[in-house]
Amino acid sequence: MSTDETESTDADESSGHCSTPDSDAAERSSASCEPSSRNGEVAEEIAIVSFERKLDTAREIEAELADEYASIDIVEYHGEVFDEYWGEYDCFVGLMASGIAMRKTAPLLDDKWDDPAIVVVDEELTWAIPITGGHHGANQVAHDLSKLGAVPAMTTASEAAGKQGVESKAKALDAHVVNGDSTVATNLAVLNEELGPVARLDGPRAVLVDDDVTVLKRNGGEGVVLGTGTVSGVDSEQVIAAWEQALADLELDFSDVDFVATGTRKEGEEGLYEAAQEIGAGVVLFEKETLEEFEGPSPSRSKELIGWPGIAEASAIAGGRNHDLLREKERFDDAVTVAVGQ
Repeated sequence: MSTDETESTDADESSGHCSTPDSDAAERSSASCEPSSRNGEVAEEIAIVSFERKLDTAREIEAELADEYASIDIVEYHGEVFDEYWGEYDCFVGLMASGIAMRKTAPLLDDKWDDPAIVVVDEELTWAIPITGGHHGANQVAHDLSKLGAVPAMTTASEAAGKQGVESKAKALDAHVVNGDSTVATNLAVLNEELGPVARLDGPRAVLVDDDVTVLKRNGGEGVVLGTGTVSGVDSEQVIAAWEQALADLELDFSDVDFVATGTRKEGEEGLYEAAQEIGAGVVLFEKETLEEFEGPSPSRSKELIGWPGIAEASAIAGGRNHDLLREKERFDDAVTVAVGQ
């Protein structure tokens, strides 16, 4: 085992959050949530609706996004195309003027929790504009279209202000919103910076809430937590290799991972986020105060240098439901420190 000298000495930050599919924080500890490359709930099945003259552009979009989604179909436009395929796809990408998409889909809209997301993009791939379902896939798809040069014109209030709505938080936590009507109030609180962190309650318990409290319910079971510290500028391949080895020693693999946990001062570490996205896990960022409550057993140079507890062990312990270490921290490739929590 080694000390946490790979855990960087970036400036302290005061708030914690998480990104892409995650579990939330430990019982009685908490973290707020931000996406790494996703801005909302995930759309998996996409239809690109295109006029015949724009099919080359449609194929360009399909080729660029094919690896990101379960399926992408190109559907040639006709007057009843949205009516014909409504309910078969999570998201429609309309390669057309926004007015056409709005007029043709408006009579079909029923409920924001059930309606497919709609994004329009122009033939020159200048703009990608979510029209409906911003928090239910449209923002995500618009973001991915930016790989082709399109500017994602997100107009949902929270994202427009650089914040994350409650529906996005739910997706980041690999959860779903139980009481959808509550999100009007809680998203306003997000916008006004009044919501605070998402708190976790482990059961069995009964919880009584008001109409302005959004309840998120986990979608899956519990897995292990990869507590991770890295040097600044770490490469995603280094991170993945370290995780693989740490898990292999426990006879586990990436399918057993619930989420990746680290400290808030690693926010924006591209190699870490890219690695998490590659294995299909989210990244939970714990603030310093939370990590101090769950300090691990191994000595840490991080604590000596800047007063932070060892990030790998503390975040693995804090993030685990049972707050137990399955594997104490180890340093890999002079760049990544990994501990495994449960």
